[in-house]
Amino acid sequence: MGLFDKLFGGGRPKKVSKETVETRGAHMPDLNIPVDEKFTIHFKKNGGKFLYCDSYSEIKQALRNIIGENDWQNHPFFALDPKLQSKFSEEKISFTDKSKQSEVFFTPCEHLIAQNGSILVCSNQLMDKKLNELPYNVIVFATTSQLVESIGEGLKTIKKKYGHNIPANITTLKHFQANNGNSDDFLTYGSSSKNMYLLLLEDL
Repeated sequence: MGLFDKLFGGGRPKKVSKETVETRGAHMPDLNIPVDEKFTIHFKKNGGKFLYCDSYSEIKQALRNIIGENDWQNHPFFALDPKLQSKFSEEKISFTDKSKQSEVFFTPCEHLIAQNGSILVCSNQLMDKKLNELPYNVIVFATTSQLVESIGEGLKTIKKKYGHNIPANITTLKHFQANNGNSDDFLTYGSSSKNMYLLLLEDL
């Protein structure tokens, strides 16, 4: 199976049926749907592109495919995380710390929020950048252990992780397609629509 067949067609997300995604209304309770399935459903509704991978080699191949698909071979990636840059240093990607010099924002995240399919980030990933200051194209690298049920749970985990040094600029990436500017929670205030790719590594 090709990596791009895993774009809601195979791999782990396969267990979420098309019928389930299409028939559940926006305000219907999620009942006992597992966190990973719930995130997959809502992330897809938000317009995100999802790639589930079993290994780093698959992650790297998926990244190469994304770059090739979009002709980004000669485009520097806007990245603010040194560890992420080091992790993918062998992929012949050039990086810049100036957002205006790039068409692509490449970043890790804090958590993946199942209840609305959003991606929780903070100053560790964004520094002092606002969402509308980021490039339109975004590639997020995350692991399955970062999946949480709700924004509240994500914030609680951040507080526990960082103690008294809670990071600033906590927000969610949620709108991955054109929207009317309305948001249903304060963390999406000032957000802008993004072309979103999620590289999700199984680590559980």
